[in-house]
Amino acid sequence: MAKIGDIDVGDFPLLLAPMEDVSDPPFRALCKEQGADVVYTEFISSEGLIRDAAKSVMKLDIYEKERPVGIQIFGAVEESMLRSVEIVEASGPDIIDINFGCPVKKVVSKGAGAGILKDIDLMVSLTRAMVNHTKLPVTVKTRLGWDHDSIKIVEVAERLQDVGCAAISIHGRTRAQMYKGDADWGPIAEVKNNPRMHIPVFGNGDVNTPERAIEMRDKYGLDGAMIGRASIGYPWFFNEVKHFMETGTHKAPPTMKERIEAARRHLQMSIDWKGEVLGVFETRRHYTNYFRGIPHFKEYRMKLVTSDQSEDVFSALDLIEKEFGDYQFV
Repeated sequence: MAKIGDIDVGDFPLLLAPMEDVSDPPFRALCKEQGADVVYTEFISSEGLIRDAAKSVMKLDIYEKERPVGIQIFGAVEESMLRSVEIVEASGPDIIDINFGCPVKKVVSKGAGAGILKDIDLMVSLTRAMVNHTKLPVTVKTRLGWDHDSIKIVEVAERLQDVGCAAISIHGRTRAQMYKGDADWGPIAEVKNNPRMHIPVFGNGDVNTPERAIEMRDKYGLDGAMIGRASIGYPWFFNEVKHFMETGTHKAPPTMKERIEAARRHLQMSIDWKGEVLGVFETRRHYTNYFRGIPHFKEYRMKLVTSDQSEDVFSALDLIEKEFGDYQFV
């Protein structure tokens, strides 16, 4: 049984990765319904929080049905990170997660996210300061290293544990790789197999089939899997992994009607949470996976991803149900 602090998260838990403009409350709700054991918010700028930036503050919204839920923050300035911890605590999360892994230039250029992999001492001191500033469990998400020549993740993970990190999620790529090439889980297994490690070690990167999740558990010995891109537009992935782990067989894919209903709910929840314009725009990225693999679907997909009004998107979903409602997925 893996535990984050005092929180039991199950035997080989499946965690929804924090993804910008993806891991919002509507999507987290769908993933939770479909078997996600722990969900994380989109990453939140510590500087944005202390300046009361509307976009950052909005990301603090969490709901009881999501628990256990972690709020993830990023930054490189200790004072700002500690002030942001106080703000985050007021939202009542179960976990505070630090992003030491985001590879995008606008984050890295400020020394935050994966940028901090160039300064491991700062990474450790920030973690120590945050652990000492809150009673909530503090976890870390990071990468193998800055580049192939600077992979020291076994040492880094041990140092983070020693200053109080309650769990660590490791993406099996370096910052230099971004999201290219294959994730390497070998170094993550080395972290787990370090006899000094006693906190949960979760793997991330390329968990895109139930078989891959089993491999992460059985071959690499990790404590759980953090799932990102495989879940976008496909929240059923979590239950499919669990079904495979329990039975050794693949769960039947969701029906067309189930996909359409999920897409409708997703859109409506997004509009309710963030308004018409953003609700319509930020749900678009999910539609390709909701309806992947259907022949002669391009015309309908274009309606979904180009319509600016929710009524047009709902009409398109109605039309899809009429035209493809009996389509059989295999």
